[in-house]
Amino acid sequence: MNLPDQTRRPTSREPLPTRRADAPRPRLALPQLPVSRRTALRVAAGAGVVAATAGTVSVVRGCSAPGGNEGSPTVVDATRADYVIDPKTNESRYDVVDLPLAERSSWTLGLGNVLHPGEGTWLPVTTAGSSAAPMVKGSTLSTADGTLREVVAEPLSSDKTSFVIYDVRCSDAVYAWVELDLLTHAWVLYASAFTGGALAGSPTKLWEAGADYDPAPFAVTGTKVIWQVMPALSGSKTTEHSYCYVWSLGSGEAKSVVESPGRFATEPLASGGTVTLVPRVNAEAGVYYGITAYTLSDDLATQVDRLVLPATVRPLNAVRIGDEFAFSIEATYASGGLLGTMGTYVGHGDGPFVALSREPAAAVAGRGRTYVIRASSSYFVVDAGSRTYSTLSAANRCINYGEYPARAGECDSFVTFSTIKAQDTGYPESVNVRSFSFGS
Repeated sequence: MNLPDQTRRPTSREPLPTRRADAPRPRLALPQLPVSRRTALRVAAGAGVVAATAGTVSVVRGCSAPGGNEGSPTVVDATRADYVIDPKTNESRYDVVDLPLAERSSWTLGLGNVLHPGEGTWLPVTTAGSSAAPMVKGSTLSTADGTLREVVAEPLSSDKTSFVIYDVRCSDAVYAWVELDLLTHAWVLYASAFTGGALAGSPTKLWEAGADYDPAPFAVTGTKVIWQVMPALSGSKTTEHSYCYVWSLGSGEAKSVVESPGRFATEPLASGGTVTLVPRVNAEAGVYYGITAYTLSDDLATQVDRLVLPATVRPLNAVRIGDEFAFSIEATYASGGLLGTMGTYVGHGDGPFVALSREPAAAVAGRGRTYVIRASSSYFVVDAGSRTYSTLSAANRCINYGEYPARAGECDSFVTFSTIKAQDTGYPESVNVRSFSFGS
């Protein structure tokens, strides 16, 4: 199989793909929350200065599973929906009960701290710098005691005037981050061993590419990093295939594991021993996306389950919780039945699907058959087993900026964060983090 020059898998003797300074520039995704480095607080709770050099990995073919010609589209009507709230009358179909989540901790951080989904005690955070260089730092927050620690003080890339830390993820064993050149839109993905809130070894360069490829969406779980290399929406590589790779801590090689004949629809999300990807499938028949769960233990070699969405329907996010897919559709399509309608759905096969007809904004988190689903100004906590639900209100004075989850998929605790406005001036004042435990 011939791979595009920027995504072909290097051997141990050849370098990773090179950047092209003259490549067209793709659009950049906006951060979830406004970041003002002028008002950010400089965190001095921990060290984590990175090494000046980084090792590199080679990439092997492994078992590269294509998006495939596999699975029939799931086209069902409203009779397969178990609605939490009737979409026509707005009346509850589930019983309303007291909130089963109990707030156990709350912490206040400085402005410019943005949390990202994480699975362990330490959560990944991007922190606005106190000056123009560095503009953004990689940090981590302990959900045990609220300690915020600086992990990556500045970009590893040689040109520190144009490179910034663009995105971070971590588990309790690995910390990974993407550095982006603001001038050329070239990017690099690094990873390192991580323990106690600090890097525990020399960083490893996992991948780099030019502006023809978007900065890699990636996930970190246990000792593994999973990332996607996808062509940008503009540029000279728009028709190329996309690939998903897996790297394990301490390994000199990464594996190419899943191929998509086009862009993946969502970022990879790890949950409960699985990784959920949404590659293009049935490419000969049209535009179809397959929500697919793979086993993590064998580096995504085994497909657990797949749900092919109706033609052209693209999910906003998708994750596996227990034996169910939890996914969101952010628009209503002209066709496609139930799963072509805006909302959040939990189920598999041809249903039935627990359905919440609210505009989605984040991936679902949960435990057992309890699902936490973000709405515009609150969260729905849905217990599909007892057919009950409750609401978790957003923090006070955060509505303009929104509150976001810092968990996705299966979790033992649910964490949120939000930018809070000062009561007297109405200006952003701080970042509030709340941690909740699930009831018994």
